[in-house]
Amino acid sequence: MHIAEGFLPVVHCVAWYAVSAPFVVHGARKVVQQAKEHPESRLLLAAAGAFTFVLSSIKLPSVTGSSSHPTGTGLGAVLFRPPVMAFLSTIVLIFQALLLAHGGITTLGANVFSMGIAGPWVGYWFWKLSSRFGWNRNVGVFLALAFADLSTYVVTSVQLALAFPDPVSGILGSVVKFMSIFAISQIPLAIAEGLLGVLVFRLICDVARPELERLGVLSPAVAEAVSA
Repeated sequence: MHIAEGFLPVVHCVAWYAVSAPFVVHGARKVVQQAKEHPESRLLLAAAGAFTFVLSSIKLPSVTGSSSHPTGTGLGAVLFRPPVMAFLSTIVLIFQALLLAHGGITTLGANVFSMGIAGPWVGYWFWKLSSRFGWNRNVGVFLALAFADLSTYVVTSVQLALAFPDPVSGILGSVVKFMSIFAISQIPLAIAEGLLGVLVFRLICDVARPELERLGVLSPAVAEAVSA
């Protein structure tokens, strides 16, 4: 979910830039390190960024000042871990703001935090949780993408509530209101994104299995099972 250009107060814009900047810088270093040490990963990095760009460009009107859409960040978090997605999501959001009038430059820090930082980390936690419990990898991929999407909308709801608290019920009441409205469109989108992610992950297993094994995403035995 993107917050539109100029919608947040200046103080909030500056604050979210300050919070997001260290994550983006760290992510940029991880991307450069990955590309230098393993040049064969560049195509997979590009694919993760393209997947995020395409899915997050699917824009559905939502509450005034925002929009609902898939995010696509969970897949990149599974493949390369969350720090990489902080940088890739920033690039995606800048292109969308400049070329598609989707999101904005003033609200870039807030959008990066919700979509590029919080979403990937939550998705990655669900991926690791599924691995710890020994669940099927397809289930893990579904949970990673679905909850990366859902957590993005939760964080966006909190960001909007902090900027525009309810006169009666305050910030908490505003969070509940934003989340209840967003849930109508975001929950079906998250489920659809999770299902699409499973299909894309299986395709990646077919064409880039050695790279997934090197990244530690799959063991050789699991890769065989997933692509079978």
